[in-house]
Amino acid sequence: MNKMIDCAAQTPAEDCSEELVRELVNYKGIGSDFIDAWGKPAKIAVKNQIKLLQAMGYDMRDESSLQHQLHDEATSEWLQGLNPVHVFRTNNDICIPIRVSIADATAEHTLKITTESGAEHKIKFLPSEGTLVASQAVEDIEYQQYLVAVDEVFTEGYHQLSLTKGRKNVAASRLIVAPESCFIPDDIASGKKMWGLSVQLYCLKSERNWGIGDFSDLIFLVNNAAKQGADFVGLNPIHSLYAADPDTCSPYGPSSRRWLNYLYIDVESIDCFDSSSVESYMTENDVAAKLVSLRALDFVDYEGVAAQKLAVLGKVFDVYSEKYFSKNSKQKKAFDEFVAAGGDSLHTLAVFETLQMELKNKGKAHWGWPVFPDGYQEAHLPAVRRFAKKHAHQVDFYKFLQWQASLQFEAASKAAKDAGMSIGLYRDLAVGVSEGSAEIWGNQSLYCTDVSVGAPPDILGPLGQKWGLPPMDPDALYQQAYQPIIDLFESNMHASGALRIDHVMALLRLWWVHKDDDANDGAYVNYPVDDLLAILALESQRNKSLVIGEDLGTVPDSIRTKLQENGMYSYRVFFFEQAQDGGFFSPSHYPEQSMATLTTHDMPTLIGFWHCDDLVLGKDVGLYPDEDVLATLYADRHDNKQQILNTLHGHGSIGDDISRDVHYVGMNKSLNHGLQTHMAGGSSALLSLQLEDWLEMEKPVNIPGTFKEYPNWKRKLSHNLEDIFTRADIQSLAKAITHKRIGASQS
Repeated sequence: MNKMIDCAAQTPAEDCSEELVRELVNYKGIGSDFIDAWGKPAKIAVKNQIKLLQAMGYDMRDESSLQHQLHDEATSEWLQGLNPVHVFRTNNDICIPIRVSIADATAEHTLKITTESGAEHKIKFLPSEGTLVASQAVEDIEYQQYLVAVDEVFTEGYHQLSLTKGRKNVAASRLIVAPESCFIPDDIASGKKMWGLSVQLYCLKSERNWGIGDFSDLIFLVNNAAKQGADFVGLNPIHSLYAADPDTCSPYGPSSRRWLNYLYIDVESIDCFDSSSVESYMTENDVAAKLVSLRALDFVDYEGVAAQKLAVLGKVFDVYSEKYFSKNSKQKKAFDEFVAAGGDSLHTLAVFETLQMELKNKGKAHWGWPVFPDGYQEAHLPAVRRFAKKHAHQVDFYKFLQWQASLQFEAASKAAKDAGMSIGLYRDLAVGVSEGSAEIWGNQSLYCTDVSVGAPPDILGPLGQKWGLPPMDPDALYQQAYQPIIDLFESNMHASGALRIDHVMALLRLWWVHKDDDANDGAYVNYPVDDLLAILALESQRNKSLVIGEDLGTVPDSIRTKLQENGMYSYRVFFFEQAQDGGFFSPSHYPEQSMATLTTHDMPTLIGFWHCDDLVLGKDVGLYPDEDVLATLYADRHDNKQQILNTLHGHGSIGDDISRDVHYVGMNKSLNHGLQTHMAGGSSALLSLQLEDWLEMEKPVNIPGTFKEYPNWKRKLSHNLEDIFTRADIQSLAKAITHKRIGASQS
């Protein structure tokens, strides 16, 4: 279990020297200063650094106990013959550091490399004849570290290392060999400029869904968007949330990022839905009428949708199990293969959801593992194993839901490709999981649960942001040979033409804040960016998935260069691409290696922005209690709108029917379409447009900084899917965007 330390009770004693704290801060990659979003230097308070060290498990109460802890860590490292993992690019020379006692340095050792394909390569050597790089006395025995050169050229992949002396196994490790950069589709490499639609999947309305967008709606969307010239459809995170708490619905605070939200399953497309027992249940419980009501709502009723879907899916599963799983059918074989491939991660999620639902049904606290009963607060405890065995049928039910969700997502991805989309579906990887999640329950040693990630004060959040997502401990991730991050990249790139990484700075550094502190009282913690980028490139190439990094906020120029060199596409939002004089950069000046967009899920719609609806809403929900601050925001918005008009008129993106004076211009169809076609003529390889703006909607999908004050992540689209692409104005807009993109490709 991870070390749960009461930080508030551990104020460092006076004899814990500042020098030792400083050394430990540097060793653990905790920042002492940074350049803020306004380009000014900012210092990190020492007390913030100490709290983060405590969250990492260090006892900061006195120097003696801390020294003992550090000594034990150093001893353990020197006693390991190999590092947990070694990461190289294909053009690197491979040199493996090994550690042996001085007595063993003259004995013959064997370094064996077993490739993914099973081929073995053995290197016999005397450590003393190699390059000595370090030495250390451990318990009166001197240990030495040497570099062993590996002359063979290895293919990209995950290989195994073992170090032996004679017949004695000394150590085992992993060798990762990665390509130089991420995957780039041939069409993009040849200069094609693409456009696509970004949607929150739950927002989709249709005549047939169950009150929430589903994977069949997604198939309908990709088929019709492709006919209009779109090359991709981008999705909000579709990660697994909480079956027992449907109203905990933020896609950016999931329970597991490896698995899917079962609410997106089209229940009616599953084999056995048309069975007599399911039909009887539907009739007896008047499900059809309830679905009509759920479809008619303007906001997703997650509780209502989940109640109907879980109940009917349970009936379908019972019939399906009896029909297929009771014998050696191809369906049983496919399901068993899916479960085996999902391994501990899938089992953990299924048991978590079964346990959480059981606690809920008994009226007990259940929001997450911290409130689970004693003996159940870790996934691998004996009581949990007994519970899973006792409730095996229900555990299999939740595994079945993941199987069906995966099959339906794969079908949507295939539909996109079959429709001629160059990229198809692209997914969004959230920056973390919520505190009570199944992902943390199954691997608590990986996370620092006394901490939340977030952001220091910046343009989007002047007070800083704290997202309630515990971070992975970089050292624990390294000790686990990066397997958790490998699993994340692979599962989210599977059957996806592209992956957008939310807050891509997490590969380099994350803003850590103690959960009891304000968002600005944090510090940056560094991550092994080169190793993580190498793994990202490997999974990108394997899954043929383009990578887009959301690089907004406080981002050093050096990391943007590094991301670009690794083949990652930048993320450019029109309203943030503003010069010092207030003018807006033309999209023709955006980097070609980027995805451009007008707005995001955290911003108002075009109408909302232009009419300042976000400022009105912000005041109503308490975000802007200071009238002077609000007045400044209104004045800035007025100036920005005038600059936007200047830009649009200057580039001929809107006609003279729209005034050049902002005092006389409201958001209308001409201005809306002018903004979107203005973006389409830009130099970015990718252009993403929000379906809400095609429909000229006003309400935002999310207001950052709010919880219950606004129905975040619930607002549906204003029109049914069946009606959207029959509209002449939508067809005309899509045609104009496609024409401009073709022109941009040829320029």
